[in-house]
Amino acid sequence: MSGLTTVTGGAGFIGGHLVELLASRGEAVRVVERPGADTSHLPPGVEVVFADVRRREGLDDALRGSRFVYHLAANPNLWAPDRAEFDAVNHRGTVHVLDAALAAGAERILHTSTESILTKAVASGPIDEDVRIEESDAVGPYCLSKLRAENYAMKLAREGKPVVVANPTMPVGPGDRGGSPPTRLIRDFCRGALPAVLDCTLNLIDVRDVALGLTRVMEVGRAGKRYLLGGENLSLVELFGLLSEATGRPAPRWRVPYALGLGFAHLSEFWADHVSGRPPQASVTGLRLARRLMHFDASRSLRELGLEPRPIRESVEEAVAWLQLPGAGGTIRG
Repeated sequence: MSGLTTVTGGAGFIGGHLVELLASRGEAVRVVERPGADTSHLPPGVEVVFADVRRREGLDDALRGSRFVYHLAANPNLWAPDRAEFDAVNHRGTVHVLDAALAAGAERILHTSTESILTKAVASGPIDEDVRIEESDAVGPYCLSKLRAENYAMKLAREGKPVVVANPTMPVGPGDRGGSPPTRLIRDFCRGALPAVLDCTLNLIDVRDVALGLTRVMEVGRAGKRYLLGGENLSLVELFGLLSEATGRPAPRWRVPYALGLGFAHLSEFWADHVSGRPPQASVTGLRLARRLMHFDASRSLRELGLEPRPIRESVEEAVAWLQLPGAGGTIRG
């Protein structure tokens, strides 16, 4: 597509792969990143602008001249030292970016949401694009902030604005310099730092297929419709089996009861909040999500977008191989 394409959060895990894909197609790409972010791995020729999505000022200049805007900038973690940061970055930041993109005259705007907001306390059967969620369904401040952000994007779409929404599930693969939750899980397995397994299900998709899917949503997605970018549903035991095959390391056999895991998560967060200041070994939001139905059916979206995700086994193997490289973010050595 001709014209300037701007990607907020373009130096992140999904964003980096998206920018690489767009640049490989010869598109003019601008990345908007938070001040201080490492952008050294971005392809040559990509314009980089630093702006804080928590503040509207600066975003008008950052998005000026953009024909297409992909909004990916977010805090993807399930814990933060200041929980208010989730709303400031994920919710209010989305409002600021989408409003600035519209003010800039962007023809198409894509908001990147998440599968984590599509769960209910009581649910049955696979979750698809049509699920309706209330704020009372949101698990923790991360999910609430992302739900409010998606609701704002959908509100703009109902008003006739050119806004589309994509909900990737858990991305895995090489190149996760920031250490998103699924990559940290893989890294911790490889380090032997996971002594037990929880009975839960994950939906995993290769990060490069997410990037491709986002371009398809931008190209053919319908405003006001949610596009679920999902891959394979795996139990945590099955994922650990793939990791065991990729690394030669035995998978943990002890299954931790949910109540015990939740108690440990509360203790971990207390230690992180009041002592270490570092991310906890387990988060309360993560444990509560593990209790939810996280089995997704993305077949309708994938069919409409013409997207065929690669086998997740390949993605897991490549994630492990990347983490073993010298200098890889969150290396498994040590």
